[in-house]
Amino acid sequence: MADQAAHQGAMQRNILLVIGFFFALLGFFNALPDLGPIRSPFGIIGAETLHPLVLAVGLVIATISISRFSSNPRDVAVTGFNFTLLVAGLYALYDYNVAMIELNEGLFFFDARHAWISVIGCIIILYFCWRLWGLPLAIVGAVTLLYFFFGENAPGILGHAGSDFIEDTPPELWYNTGDGVLGKILGILIGTIFPFIIMGAVLEGTGGGHSMIKLSFHAMRRFRGGPAHAAIMASSLFGTISGSAVSNVVGTGVITIPMIKKRGFSPAFAGGVEATASTGGQIMPPIMGAAALVMADFIELDYLLIITAAIIPAMAYYASLFTTVVFEARSLNVGETAESEMDPITGQDWINLILVVVPISTVVFCLIAGFSAAGSAMIALSILLVISFLNPEMRKRPLTVAEAFARGGTTFGRLLMAISTVGIIVAVLGATGLPLEFAKVISQSAGDNLLVALIFAALAALALGMGMPTLPAYLTIIIILGPALTSLGLTDLAAHFFVFYFGVASAITPPVAMAAFAAASISGGGAIGTAVAATRIGIVIFAIPFMFAFNPEMLLVAEGGAEFAMGPFLYMIVRLMLLIYMLASAASRFDKARMPAWESLARAAVGLALISPVIAISGAAIVASAALIFLHYTVLNRKEATA
Repeated sequence: MADQAAHQGAMQRNILLVIGFFFALLGFFNALPDLGPIRSPFGIIGAETLHPLVLAVGLVIATISISRFSSNPRDVAVTGFNFTLLVAGLYALYDYNVAMIELNEGLFFFDARHAWISVIGCIIILYFCWRLWGLPLAIVGAVTLLYFFFGENAPGILGHAGSDFIEDTPPELWYNTGDGVLGKILGILIGTIFPFIIMGAVLEGTGGGHSMIKLSFHAMRRFRGGPAHAAIMASSLFGTISGSAVSNVVGTGVITIPMIKKRGFSPAFAGGVEATASTGGQIMPPIMGAAALVMADFIELDYLLIITAAIIPAMAYYASLFTTVVFEARSLNVGETAESEMDPITGQDWINLILVVVPISTVVFCLIAGFSAAGSAMIALSILLVISFLNPEMRKRPLTVAEAFARGGTTFGRLLMAISTVGIIVAVLGATGLPLEFAKVISQSAGDNLLVALIFAALAALALGMGMPTLPAYLTIIIILGPALTSLGLTDLAAHFFVFYFGVASAITPPVAMAAFAAASISGGGAIGTAVAATRIGIVIFAIPFMFAFNPEMLLVAEGGAEFAMGPFLYMIVRLMLLIYMLASAASRFDKARMPAWESLARAAVGLALISPVIAISGAAIVASAALIFLHYTVLNRKEATA
């Protein structure tokens, strides 16, 4: 029986890899830039054909992924149900293609059949989203869909004008290339994100990531935090490419977490370090887990401008993680890592590092040269597919590269279910105007107080983002909260960055901290304990969005809300460094020695005061920070002198 189950599992994986390989080929050729004789063999595929085709393959991948092919009666029933939904979903997508072609050719009228197809298509997507990504996002999508049909009876501002089932349902939800399920968000995903997901999968599968971790350990061996610092360094590099904090945890954590524990750190802290480092990869330029690409398309700003704005906040976050680990290592009296505890660095490790550096550098160079984000990714991926054979393991087993390429396709197919659910949310919110009403409520509740509005937005973003992958979390949050923030004076760039940061932070925030839970499964620490430790370690991620909201010079570009000027920028950097020091030490309750509760609270309060753009307040906070540090070290020195 066990052999039969293993055989069926292997067959299922192989089928998914074959489908994923050809799916990835479609994504590759669709994004391939025209470079003389090099061009896509498919030409330009119209949205009315490309979008349903891609989503159809995603449905096939989702169906096979969640089905169990065994003779067990329950498995047979569930699998039969899944494939029945697949057939219905494929028909709905086929009908979309036919209807959209007729719409483009001339006059077209929707009838009851189109309305029911729209509803059934949305329900099928919600089902597969639930099975693949869990309940949180599926519930949000289901509630939103119900709101579209019954929201006119909702109380207060939640009530909308109502809709006609036949006339409004098809064009608003399904048969729409704008805000519908198969509309612009799916288009952004296909044209921009798909190539980066493929590249990330190939990078992960060709050995560069493992060598990067080894080199990080050696680079950090003189630090007392040792493996913890190495985990932060490696995860920041790998996480910028990975589209998921959870997959980053799983990919690097299996190596880093055991070594962090071996140095004397608790399982919860070891898991927390990896969770926070992996989560931060989503905010690390130049790729930022591909969310920056979506942001650039959404607010119609140049991609290079987006990653320029992201540099200082990302560096501040990782500096805070390094600082927290230093305080924790001091508190546990952890020493340096001995050479004997580390795997030796080989010449091949340095060669494998090329597999990471060259693709990322190629993306940046191509963007500067004027290529699109998708075209840049395809050029980088093409180079990576060739240089991957610098790794002898790839030369021994060339199929490894093909498998990694195929995994990119299957990963994208599963992600489509989450993004399509976001498409339902976008369609309903656009049809009902709820985000604008929500913006009015926040504006009225906060008055002219931007701080109160930002706190409301931050709490809502954390709640909405829990349990979702980074990309759909960010999209859902910005659609709902974006208008409220821009109405109070934030630029589009600052508003998007603000909700993006809190969407990312939701991956380590209890009670639904997906990245922390994944790390806990490796570290052996409790899930909630690891989430609490991750929140404590990554505490600065909750302060950074407020810092650039009130001090837009932190984003370096005029689109962030302020023209760059050296004086204000340097003043902000001083405050930012002190903020990191104050909050990291307060969360650790340790600096040179254990701190009493009052000192931790004082440091936290002073650290938050450093955010204020009012010079009188932030200047006083600088003085108070220096005084607290001086007091701590002076008292400690006196105790040591009298001991």
